Amino acid sequence: MGQAPSVLTPHESAEHFLGAAMRECRNKHRGLSLGKLSAKINFHATYLGRAERGKQLPSLDVVIAYDRAVGANGELVRLRKMIDEGIDIRKVSPAHEAKTGLHGAKDPAALADDPGAQTPWGGEEISLPIFHNGEVIVVSVPRRTIIAGLGAAAAVSATAPAATAFSPPRGGPPRLAPDISPIQHLKDMRRVLIDSDNLFGPRSVIPTVQQQINVIQQLRQNRGGADRRELMQIQTQFAEFCGWLHQDAGDFRAAQYWTDRALEWSHLTNDADLTVYVLARKAQLAGDMADPIQAIDVGEAAQERARSDTKLPAVAAVYAAHGYALQGDAVATHRSYDRALELLGATDLDPSSPWGVWMDPAYIEVHRARSLAALGDHRSAAAGFQTAIRELPQGYHRDRGVYLAREAAAYAGAQEPDRAADIALQALSVGTDTGSARILTELTQLDTTLTRWRSVPAVTEFHDALASTRQA
Repeated sequence: MGQAPSVLTPHESAEHFLGAAMRECRNKHRGLSLGKLSAKINFHATYLGRAERGKQLPSLDVVIAYDRAVGANGELVRLRKMIDEGIDIRKVSPAHEAKTGLHGAKDPAALADDPGAQTPWGGEEISLPIFHNGEVIVVSVPRRTIIAGLGAAAAVSATAPAATAFSPPRGGPPRLAPDISPIQHLKDMRRVLIDSDNLFGPRSVIPTVQQQINVIQQLRQNRGGADRRELMQIQTQFAEFCGWLHQDAGDFRAAQYWTDRALEWSHLTNDADLTVYVLARKAQLAGDMADPIQAIDVGEAAQERARSDTKLPAVAAVYAAHGYALQGDAVATHRSYDRALELLGATDLDPSSPWGVWMDPAYIEVHRARSLAALGDHRSAAAGFQTAIRELPQGYHRDRGVYLAREAAAYAGAQEPDRAADIALQALSVGTDTGSARILTELTQLDTTLTRWRSVPAVTEFHDALASTRQA
């Protein structure tokens, strides 16, 4: 016999009011349990239950997914945003009548159809080269197929019977014509794969990236001069990206392999900036592997080689800074982060440089927060992660989960287990959604830290939720 749902007191607080509205919308759909809803939107049922009971303010990501799944027509999202704006939602009208018709907002196909989730690179289809039956051919792949996480080969296989674009003419697949350059196609493909990684995590992307590296190697055999050099640059960029994907998936051995390949290949491109960027990435990887000497040495080497009119010196300084933090050198840590901010503020930076375009003061400060935690300043670290989460652009779902996990760890270090566990549940939802080993590793370590507070209800809920994720 199932438990009776807890009695809600919507006017007790804004959290209770929002939770009551959420449950009311869900209950309008007969048979939609928390478990079923959790499966549809890929957020943990324990976390959703706490949100409905007013025990925890759900993140905006969760409310957006929940609202879509129960057909609330944006009403729940409106309430959640009003809370952020400091408006007392207990004084507003209750949620509108929920519409029928469920759709999982975190489902890859749904996201691919959502204009807000699509890649900004435009176009309904992407032409890309693939290696097929010993030859390189060009095919047109629906963008939604790539964003939904299918590799190019899988897309061809899945779509061939039904789509003219994938139906080779009689006599076998078409060969790549000598006058057709696949370089722009490959660049577009890489950008879409980066978007797909941001949405769904690394594991769905890795096979496609590795296949594209094989394609590029085949294409280089029939090219010379500037074309072959540019293909080598693209191959290096794909290899660096592959290293990053494995790094995020927690496979450091594979991450080292591909990052080393990228560094080796970068020397063949005559592109000094590319070599420096890969060096900086090796410093970042060393930091994730808790190897402070490697992070410092490689980061400093990248700074020395970087052009001063690019963001590369700042990128390298940030990754070297965490190496100092792992050594326990607070003075050197802050000096390196402050140096990165100074470099970023230079007025003579080349606006056309593609390197480190994502580097901004917020990025530097979130990395400083991580280093503060390593130095034992947990409260400052937690405040830094809160700011980073608030300022994170829409669409960086996985990065938000990483920051949440680290914020939770900071609160545990500050002896606030209840708050740590509440935030950890949010991070766990993102971790299971994206398959990010960085998030799940952080949470596993946090679970060990919270062992002595296992009698705290929120800690128990987090521990049980994490355990069920491991068993899934």
